[in-house]
Amino acid sequence: MAENPLASIPAQQQQWPGTTADLTPVPDHGESGWTGRDRLPGKRALVTGGDSGIGRATAIAFAKEGADVAISYLPEEQADAEETRKQVEAAGRTCVLCPTDQRTEEANVTLAQQAVDGLGGVDVLVSNAAYQMTHDTIEDFPGDQVRRTFETNVFATFWLAKALAPQMGEGSSIAITTSIQAFSPSENLLDYAATKAALNNMMVNLASMLGPRGIRVNAVAPGPIWTPLIPATMPEQKVEGFGSDTPLGRAGHPIEVASAFVFLASDEASYVSGTVLGVTGGKPIF
Repeated sequence: MAENPLASIPAQQQQWPGTTADLTPVPDHGESGWTGRDRLPGKRALVTGGDSGIGRATAIAFAKEGADVAISYLPEEQADAEETRKQVEAAGRTCVLCPTDQRTEEANVTLAQQAVDGLGGVDVLVSNAAYQMTHDTIEDFPGDQVRRTFETNVFATFWLAKALAPQMGEGSSIAITTSIQAFSPSENLLDYAATKAALNNMMVNLASMLGPRGIRVNAVAPGPIWTPLIPATMPEQKVEGFGSDTPLGRAGHPIEVASAFVFLASDEASYVSGTVLGVTGGKPIF
């Protein structure tokens, strides 16, 4: 069996927010390897952080399963977003581009309306956009970074769910990207790990609150996944060998996380709500 290219990631670094084109090796977003099985016919999904990484893979997999997709992303990530749109449209589905900095409630209200207008409604929300930056000591964490991390990861998810929930009907679903960091936090990701733990808690409460409306809410907790966020937020010596400490001995491809979101968005998961699905390469999430 040939070795997976993610078993030996070389040292590298990018300027934040990073770009897929500069990643070595190239991650798999399902462009050619994902085979659709008509699991999301007619669904309308909003995927935040949909320009690259897990968000791009989720948008592509959703499209191949029959869903139309809106993606949000930072304006400076337009080139990656255009590539996602190209892949979604190649699958024969609609892709609505929504450049958005989600750090205010107003931005999320606008984003929700753009997605609803562009798709004719939203049945599935994947709240995936995230910010992180690593530091070695607590004194090194700038106040504006901590604020940005919570605004992007936690507040935006709350505001976007609040804006979309009133128009999401029976059978709709929300899935939130949390992290192995919520269960096994790394010191150099102190603020990021805290946001992911908060999101797990928020997910449980949303599942309870929205369940009577027929809206399911779950989370996906990835382990080390090879995306532009990694070389754009970590020192290059930390990037080298990224993910090799997992029981499976490698980092994950974005499409390997997207498969979990496909399941949670599908009718196959009609009785799945209030849970965290780990995609961690063998690391425990309990």
